[in-house]
Amino acid sequence: MPQDNKRNNTGRPAAGKTVYNTIAKSTRQLALEAMVSIMENGEYCDKVLHSILEKYPLEQRDRAFLMRLVEGTVERCIELDYVIDRYSKLPVAKQKPMVREILRLAVYQIMYMDQVPDSAACNEAVKLACTNHLIPLKGFVNGVLRNVVRFYEDTPYPKAKDEVRHLSVWYSMPEWIVTRFIDQYGFEKTEAILQNFLQEDRGISLRCNLSRASKDEITTSLQNQGVKVESGKLFPVSLHIKNYGRLGDLEAFKNGWVQVQDESSLIVGAAAPVDESSVVIDVCAAPGGKSIHLADKMNGEGLIRACDLTKDKVSLIRQNLIRTGFHNVKLKKHDAMEFLPEWEKTADVVIADLPCSGLGVIGHKADIKYKTKLQDIKTLAQQQKKILQTVYRYVKPGGILLYSTCTIAPEENEQQAEWIRQNLPFEPVSLEDIVPAAAKCETAGNGYIQILPDLAGGDGFFLAAFRRKELGDNGKDGY
Repeated sequence: MPQDNKRNNTGRPAAGKTVYNTIAKSTRQLALEAMVSIMENGEYCDKVLHSILEKYPLEQRDRAFLMRLVEGTVERCIELDYVIDRYSKLPVAKQKPMVREILRLAVYQIMYMDQVPDSAACNEAVKLACTNHLIPLKGFVNGVLRNVVRFYEDTPYPKAKDEVRHLSVWYSMPEWIVTRFIDQYGFEKTEAILQNFLQEDRGISLRCNLSRASKDEITTSLQNQGVKVESGKLFPVSLHIKNYGRLGDLEAFKNGWVQVQDESSLIVGAAAPVDESSVVIDVCAAPGGKSIHLADKMNGEGLIRACDLTKDKVSLIRQNLIRTGFHNVKLKKHDAMEFLPEWEKTADVVIADLPCSGLGVIGHKADIKYKTKLQDIKTLAQQQKKILQTVYRYVKPGGILLYSTCTIAPEENEQQAEWIRQNLPFEPVSLEDIVPAAAKCETAGNGYIQILPDLAGGDGFFLAAFRRKELGDNGKDGY
C-alpha cells in the first residue's frame, strides 16, 4: 500500500513542511545521542532534550529540527522498525544500539520530513556511522536506507482484519496497549484515541490565572507576540497556543498570567469547592498546576499545602509559584505514603493526583508507551491504594477528596473509585454540575468521569470526587 495513501486513508497527519536547507551535522549527532539515551538507556525524552538544549545553545532552526526529529522518531518507532525490518537482512532487535538509532532517525526523515532530501538523510546517516566508530557497518546502513528510499511507499502493512497488529504498526503503539484499548472501547474508539496521540503540531494548553489578568488581556498579549491562540474546547479558562517559540519568552508566561496545564486536568480545579478561607492539601503536587489553579480560584487567600517526594519536584513547584506570585501555597518535601498526624482532619479539600501509568498522556510524552508494562499498572494500583489509605485521613468530616490520574486504565481509575467507596469513609459527589458539556457522561452523577484523549485533542484524564462522611453518634466516621 503506498505510504501517501496510507496516511490519507486513515487521517494520519502528513509530514510537516518546514524547510531545512542545510542541517549541521552536529545537530544530527545530538539527535543520535538523545535517541540512545531515550530508547536504549530508558531515560525520559523531555529531560534528555531539555538537558541537550541547555548545554548546546542551538539556533532556533536547529533547535526546532532537533526536537522534531527526536520526538517524531520516538513517537513512530514501532512503524519505523517495521519498515526497517522489511528492508534489512538483520532485524532491528539484533542490530547494535547505535546502528539501530541511526537507522530509525534516517527512516523518520525519509518518511516524515519531506523537506529533507532522501539523499541527505542517507548520506548523513552514513556519516554518523563513521563518526561513531562504526565504519565497518557504513555499507550496511547505506544499503538498508537505499532500499527504504526505493520501496517504502509500497510497503505492505498489516491488514485491517488483524486488528491489533494493524493498529499497532499503523499508529506505532505496543500491541498490549492496543489490545487493552480495543477490549475497553472497541476498534473505532481505539483508532480515534491512537489517531489523537499522533496529531502533528499539538501546541500546548495554558490555563489563565484570572486573578492576575483577564482572558482578553492574556490573549492580546500572546497575539502581539505572534502566537496563534485558540480558546479551549472544554473550559473557558483554557487557551491552546501554537507558533510560540520559547515559552519563557512570552510576556504572559513571564508575568505569571498563565500556567501550562492540559485542559482535561482543569476538571480537578473546577470540582474543588474552595473559597478564600479554605485549607487544601495537594499530596503529589509537582509541577504545581492544580495547586496554582486553586490558589488563583482562592484569590491568593486561604492555605494550600503542596507536597511531593523529591527536592527536584518541590523545586519545580517553587519555580512556578515564584513566577505566578501566589503566596498562599506552602511547600513540603514529603512522601505521601507517610502519615502526618498534625494534618489529620485539617483539610477542606485533599487533591490526590497520584502516580499512574500515564497512558492518557502518550500524545505529548510518547516514550511512556515503551516504558510502561502491564505489570506496572497492577503495581501502581496497589501503590495508589496505600497512598489513599494515608491521605484520606487529612480530609475533614464533610470535606472533599479528589482522586485523579492521567491514565485510561480501569484498574487505576474506575476500579479505584469503587475501592474508595467500599473501603474508606466517603460517599461519591456528583460531578454533573461541573462537567463541561462536551464531556457529559452517565458516570458524572456517580461521582467520576473518564475523559478520553480524543475528546478535546489533549490528554486522557480521570477524576473521582468524594465527600467524607460526617461523624456519627459514636464519635467515629459514619458509614
